Formats: sequence, structure tokens, C-alpha cells
Amino acid sequence: MNEQSKGLWHNIRAKRARGEKPAHKNSKAHKDAVAAGKEINKKAKKESVLFRSNKLRLEIVEHSEPILFKEAEYQGRKVKLNKPMQGDVKKFKVYVKNPKGNVVKVNFGQKGMNIKKDNPGARKSFRARHKCDQQKPKTSAGYWSCRKW
Repeated sequence: MNEQSKGLWHNIRAKRARGEKPAHKNSKAHKDAVAAGKEINKKAKKESVLFRSNKLRLEIVEHSEPILFKEAEYQGRKVKLNKPMQGDVKKFKVYVKNPKGNVVKVNFGQKGMNIKKDNPGARKSFRARHKCDQQKPKTSAGYWSCRKW
């Protein structure tokens, strides 16, 4: 990206760093900034990466055709891959492919406990306790548990 088209949030953060107040929502400057941001987003949609967050280790990519949950066979029956569902042994279960290519079932969560995502303190404590900022393999319960939180 060149210097002029770094985006709306880049400009907002730069303005905050300079100590300036943000533009009022009804001002011309704010409306121009929002319009410029929408224009940049339209251009970005033509690229393959729609959203990238290094902090969350997340990247949303635009595909030419929709990707549905893939099906695979686990112990003789068809199952959907990478889709958490109500568990039998634990609270949730999900079927994933391991690096060898085998389908495995990952159980996670404690039955009878609520996921208190809307409580910021509980969410922060859970994510710190389970080290959700560190990358885990998809075949681990910690990966899916952190993803739920």
C-alpha cells in the first residue's frame, strides 16, 4: 500500500498519536473519511485477503466458490469436519484431520459449565489460563476451547 491509501484506521490512529481529537460524526471530515474507508474496502475485496489480524492469528480469505464443511468418514460413518457440535463424552466434540490425514474426534469443554463469553473478566482469565495467545494444533482440545472463547 502506498502512503496515501493505508486506510481509515491508520489515519485515525495517526491522528490520535498527534493528540488531535477525532472528527465529529456529523462533520464533513468524518463523512469524507468514512467514504474513503469504504472505497478502500471495495478495492480490498477484489484481493484474496479480506481481513488479517496478527494479534488473533486470523486471516479471512475470499474464495471464488463457497467452502462448505467438508465431509469425511470416521469409524464407518460420514461426519462433518471442523464443525463443533454437542458432545457425548464432553460438552463439545469436533472431527478434524490430523497431519497424517486420519480423521480424529476431539472432545473438549466441561459438561454443566457455561461459557461466559460476555463477561470480559472471565473471558480474559480463561484465555490467559489456557494460553490462547499461543498457537496450538487443530487436533488439540485447547485449540477448539480457545476458539469458542
